[in-house]
Amino acid sequence: MTGALNGRVALVTGAGAGIGAGIAHRFADEGARVVVAEFDPKSGAAMAAEIGGLFVQTDVSKRDDVENAVAAAVSEYGTVDVLVNNAWGGGTISRVENKTDDELAHGLAVGYYGPFWAMRAAFGHMKERGWGRVINMCSLNGVNAHIGSLEYNAAKEALRTLTRTAAREWAPTGVTVNAICPAAKSQAFLAVAAQHPEIETIADAANPMGRMGDPYDDIAPIAVFLASEGSRYLTGNTLFADGGAHINGVAWAPDLGP
Repeated sequence: MTGALNGRVALVTGAGAGIGAGIAHRFADEGARVVVAEFDPKSGAAMAAEIGGLFVQTDVSKRDDVENAVAAAVSEYGTVDVLVNNAWGGGTISRVENKTDDELAHGLAVGYYGPFWAMRAAFGHMKERGWGRVINMCSLNGVNAHIGSLEYNAAKEALRTLTRTAAREWAPTGVTVNAICPAAKSQAFLAVAAQHPEIETIADAANPMGRMGDPYDDIAPIAVFLASEGSRYLTGNTLFADGGAHINGVAWAPDLGP
């Protein structure tokens, strides 16, 4: 490891498993003090203990929880230098006309409002120090309009718009805001694969590199770069950490019925 994040304080939502866990672990390995903001107390506490970080039980669909996580980071470590909005709350695979208002509302609460609340709460601390990094985990699902996951797609594309808008407004302050669209065997991916077992084989075969990425080895290093001093002139961008998957579009189309 290079120590690229020595002395930095990073808050990672959804850090108990999957991509969030890979990022939290890699950040700690690079010298950051990590706040694990996780809904599940068991996985969150275990991750924090493993990397020597702080666990804050957080439901990102609730503004008070999100603001409390930022406040806990500031109380424990003095500030928030890096914010990674990664958490997702699951969903069902179904057609647009079968989606419910509650599913859409939950998707937007977790995937859009949660990151917005976290960014709003952390920004003042970053601006005060003249340095900050916001990394929003978005998705090829939204970019390529994968079928069956409307609430996820909509939330992630709204988050990309928030990313670009905040990047433009915050550029003079020393705070950068970027998005990563990963292709990895994350917790969310594995949950969908459990419903549709064929997706794992198809996704691997469709990827130009022949495989889906690993959260720690393939996705987290991109987050480390965006969290580091080396990315200081990069803002408002979407990085496709996907083995080239965005080039091919969508190869997987499950049968969702009539």
